Amino acid sequence: METILQYQPIVKQTAGRLRSDFEAIETARALASDFATRASDRDANRTLPYDELDEIARSGLLAITVPSEYGGLDVSNAILAEVTAILSEADASIGQIPQNHFYILEALRVDGSEDQKRYFFGRALAGDRFGNALSERGTKTVADYNTRITPEGPGYRVNGQKFYSTGVLFADWITVFALDPEDRLTMSFLAKGTEGIEIVDDWDGFGQRTTGSGTTILNNVYVNADAIVFHHKGFERPTTIGSVGQIIHAGVDLGIARAAFAETLDFVRTQSRPWKDSGVERAADDPLTIAKIGEIAIKIEAASALIERAGRKVDVAQMDATEANVIDATLSVAAAKVLTTEVALAASTTLFELAGTSATRIGLNLDRHWRNARTHTLHDPVRWKAHVVGNFHLNGVVPPKNGAL
Repeated sequence: METILQYQPIVKQTAGRLRSDFEAIETARALASDFATRASDRDANRTLPYDELDEIARSGLLAITVPSEYGGLDVSNAILAEVTAILSEADASIGQIPQNHFYILEALRVDGSEDQKRYFFGRALAGDRFGNALSERGTKTVADYNTRITPEGPGYRVNGQKFYSTGVLFADWITVFALDPEDRLTMSFLAKGTEGIEIVDDWDGFGQRTTGSGTTILNNVYVNADAIVFHHKGFERPTTIGSVGQIIHAGVDLGIARAAFAETLDFVRTQSRPWKDSGVERAADDPLTIAKIGEIAIKIEAASALIERAGRKVDVAQMDATEANVIDATLSVAAAKVLTTEVALAASTTLFELAGTSATRIGLNLDRHWRNARTHTLHDPVRWKAHVVGNFHLNGVVPPKNGAL
C-alpha cells in the first residue's frame, strides 16, 4: 500500500480504544451530555461542530464497526444505531455526520482488498474521519452520476461536482463516488488537501444546518489505482451495505424524536397553561394531553425496539450473506426507517401542539427539532420503502439492491 501511504502520514492523534458495547454506549452518552448544552446555539448561528467531531474521533466511537480481525470492536448494528440515536438526541447534525463514515467502512468491509482493509481500518482506529462525495444535483435521479473517473498512466483522474457532501468539511479522507469508462460505480479514497479538490461550505438547508453538507468540486484529481474500491460489486450480490447505511439514518430520526419528546415533557410540565375547558389546574393534568404524550411515547418505544430487531438481522446477514438473510435484514431496516420517520415528524409536531403558542418563540429555537426531522427524513423516501416491503410480501418481488435499502 505504499502509494496510499504517500497520501496521508501515519503520524496523527491516536484515538481511544473502546472494548465493549457498554463502553461504546456510555461514551456516546457522555459526549452527548456535553454536546446538548450548545446544540441550540450551534443551530441558530450555524456554528459548525469542528471541536465536537474532534472529540468523537478521539473517543474511539468512529472505529466501533471495524471488524475484530482488524483490531476493531465490531459492534452489533443495533448498538451502532443506538449510539447514533444518542448523539442525534443531543444534536441531530452531529449524529448524522458520521453516517457516511460508517457506510464507507461497511463498503470497504464488503468489497475492499485485503491491503485496503488493513490500511483504512487502521486509519479509522487511529481516529481518521471519512466523508462522502456521493450525491449530485442535475442528474435524472439520485442514482445517476456525471462524475467520471478515467485511467491515466498507473492511476486515474476524477472530474465532477458533488452536492450533499455530508461530513467532508470535518473529514480526513474524502470518499469520491464516480463512474468508470464502463459506467461502473467506484469509490475512491482521497486525503483532504489533495490537489484539485475544492470544498465549498454552501449547505443552506433549513434543518440539519451544521452537517457541512456542501459542494465538493473535483478538478482533474489524481487517484492512485490502489485507492479505488469497485463499489458496484456490492450491489451485484446480496450484501448489507444499504442496510447498514439505512439503520444509521433510522437512528438519527429516532434521536430527533427523543429530543422533541423530552422538550415537550419539560415545556408542558413547567410552562404550558391548561386549556380553559379542561377543568384542570395544570396542563400536565389535561387528560387529552396525557393521552397524546402516551401515544408518542409508545411510538418511540416501538421504533427503538424495531431498530434493535433490525440491527440483529443485519448482524446475521453480515455473518452469512445469503439472499434470504439479506432480504430479511433489508425489509426489517426498511420498516424501522418508515417508523422512525413517522415518529420523528409526529414528535416534533406534537411538541408545539401540546406546548402551545409560547413554544414558538424564536429565542427558544424549539422549531429546530421539526426542521431537523423534516430535513433528515427526506433521505430516501419512505413511500418507496413501504412499496418495497409490500411488493415482497404480496408479489414475492425481491427488494432492489442499492444504498437506499
